[in-house]
Amino acid sequence: MEEKIKLNSDSFQPLAKSESLDNEKIAAPSLTFLQDAWMRLKKNKGAVVSLFIVLIMIVVAFGSTPFIDHNSLVKSAPKYANLPAKVPGVSINGFNGKLKVAGKWVDEYRQNNVPKDKYFVLGTDYLGRSLAERIIYGTKISLIVALVATFFDLTIGVAYGIISGWKGGRVDTIMQRIIEIISSVPNLVIVVLMLLVLKPGMTSIICAIAISSWTTMARMIRAETLSLKSQEYVLAARTLGESPLKISLKHLVPNLSSIIIIQTMYTIPTAIFFEAFLSFIGIGISSPQTSLGVLLNDGQKNFQFLPYQMWYPAIVLCVLMIAFNLLGDGLRDAFDPKTRR
Repeated sequence: MEEKIKLNSDSFQPLAKSESLDNEKIAAPSLTFLQDAWMRLKKNKGAVVSLFIVLIMIVVAFGSTPFIDHNSLVKSAPKYANLPAKVPGVSINGFNGKLKVAGKWVDEYRQNNVPKDKYFVLGTDYLGRSLAERIIYGTKISLIVALVATFFDLTIGVAYGIISGWKGGRVDTIMQRIIEIISSVPNLVIVVLMLLVLKPGMTSIICAIAISSWTTMARMIRAETLSLKSQEYVLAARTLGESPLKISLKHLVPNLSSIIIIQTMYTIPTAIFFEAFLSFIGIGISSPQTSLGVLLNDGQKNFQFLPYQMWYPAIVLCVLMIAFNLLGDGLRDAFDPKTRR
């Protein structure tokens, strides 16, 4: 026989507040897309450190311009030629004005009768120009080239990719064939062709970037646009009579923002290396003007005897590129919803 369960009045008493269950409690905080991306980016220590390094280098490169005498960047001072680094208060060899000659450390500042209040924190080049000032100004030139590449990515690349993916059909086919033709021509060949019309320098580099740097962005935006234009909210907007321009600005661009940001962060180090490479081989920015590539070219001439003249700009270039690449990896993980745990 089944046991009968006896119920009394206490069985139906309500639970105390401390024992009540809130079934509607939200386990995770309510965050916007950007807030969620920022929280996930902060968990990537390498990306956060890289972000601060990039910000510091940008502030130093652009903020120190009023304090640098542009004449000293190109004007030679033979009496200060090839001086090692000297930092006041530092007694470490290599940073105290001493240079190793024939196995002995020699005070180059004393031998060249340099005034005691005159010092160069990163030394000087073979013409007596301050390496620190030239590296700062060269970093500024590299960042300007990166900003130019970013500008063309955000204008030509994004617009071209959206139009190609949105139109589809014959228009898309023709536009993609144009990209393939541009991509098939190496950037170095484009720069050489620019030299037939323009002089070596910033203008030829900017023209080469304007011609070919945006193709990767255009392809990625086009691929994503093809998948977005069939989404329900886009179809609803088209049904309501929204123009393609409004649909692009209201619906496509916000949903493409993660791809745009990530690809931009990878474009920047590529543009920086492109400028440094061209200047190093002598078809970009040339002396007496300065850039990181020019400094590397000048430093390698005396690398056997004065390696610091090449090491310092090389370190700055490496740090700049590594920081942007690590930041790009962090942004990719932060904006990619597939990596969400």
